[in-house]
Amino acid sequence: MRLTNTSTQRTYRYLRLSLVGAAFALAVAVVQVLVTVGPVVSISATFYTPARDVFVGVLFAISLALIALSGHSWEQVLLDLAALFAPMMAVVPTTVTAGSVPGLDPGCPAPCVPADAIDGIRLGMTTLVIVAVAGLATAVVLGVVQRTLGRGEALALTAAAIIVAGAAWWAVADPHGFVLHGHDVAAACFFALLAAAAVVSAIAAHGRWRVAYAAIATLMVLDLLWLMLVRDLLPGESIALALFAVFWLVQTVERWNEIDPAGILPTTSR
Repeated sequence: MRLTNTSTQRTYRYLRLSLVGAAFALAVAVVQVLVTVGPVVSISATFYTPARDVFVGVLFAISLALIALSGHSWEQVLLDLAALFAPMMAVVPTTVTAGSVPGLDPGCPAPCVPADAIDGIRLGMTTLVIVAVAGLATAVVLGVVQRTLGRGEALALTAAAIIVAGAAWWAVADPHGFVLHGHDVAAACFFALLAAAAVVSAIAAHGRWRVAYAAIATLMVLDLLWLMLVRDLLPGESIALALFAVFWLVQTVERWNEIDPAGILPTTSR
């Protein structure tokens, strides 16, 4: 028997699977770094290794895929907001010290971002803010034209605008603090939003799927607490990456035959 499906179904399947693939690609790059370069303090520190292109490319790919998974649910709102933080994690590298990466001398005794990365951060953040503003404006126009701009979408766009404005203000008002802490804040927000999305999925799901999402959300929260309190970065980030992949694998299997995300946000009449 030949199963039929729509191009929309296949698109959502491939997008979810691409997120699993992105996590796998980053994991492969990290393993190669550990074998060929040596032990690094964290996955984020691979920015300073030959895996930099993969690290940055994966984060931008994740952001694009999260945004492309359009829908009208609180889960999707959380994922869209998480998509704003992924490129920031790529553009603003983590701080390092001597010994964080074999062969790297950051040129400072305390944790810092090497001076030669500062210009890239400025250019990258300027680009991200301009593109984000243009994207938000486009989303508003499309919402009006398509008559889908209801209270839920307006709330989501407002939250996104606040995030973009906040990041831009921080980068301008306190550039030193932004460079030192921007990556960690973006990473914490990204995985916190993903954990929240898993909680929403657990509430909406039934049976084994509810158990799966609840377990993922619980492990994500515990892992975030571990990272903040213990600061054992490489194991903690590795667990976070694995949970990210598991979340999307579960989503792919559960929603294999889903034609379009459920619309549970209030929208305007069409």
